[in-house]
Amino acid sequence: MPKSTKDLLEFWEDQMKLSHTSSNYFFRKSPSHYHMMLLVMSAFKLKQNLSVEELKTKLFKTSRPKSALIINEACEKGFFYLEKTSEDQRKKYIKPSASFIEEFNDYLSTLKNLSF
Repeated sequence: MPKSTKDLLEFWEDQMKLSHTSSNYFFRKSPSHYHMMLLVMSAFKLKQNLSVEELKTKLFKTSRPKSALIINEACEKGFFYLEKTSEDQRKKYIKPSASFIEEFNDYLSTLKNLSF
């Protein structure tokens, strides 16, 4: 097996060993979970505020109740948190936690170092 293929396989196996605590496992449960992760991290990287309602609207082929469940679960697991605005207490922005940002960056860094 070529080294790069073996590295990718080992990386995936390492990720699965962490499956019950890892954000990588949580956000790969479904396309909706993965899409949510990408939307939140994209807004974070672009320094844009993303409200919970905007996130629910942007999720492709996901009902609003299902979106709310995924958001709540991600917050309960500590991957995201909600931030209220000072001008409108009803509006909440969804933000990635510091630990999730670090895990996401490590994941991207590892993927960038794997090549075929």
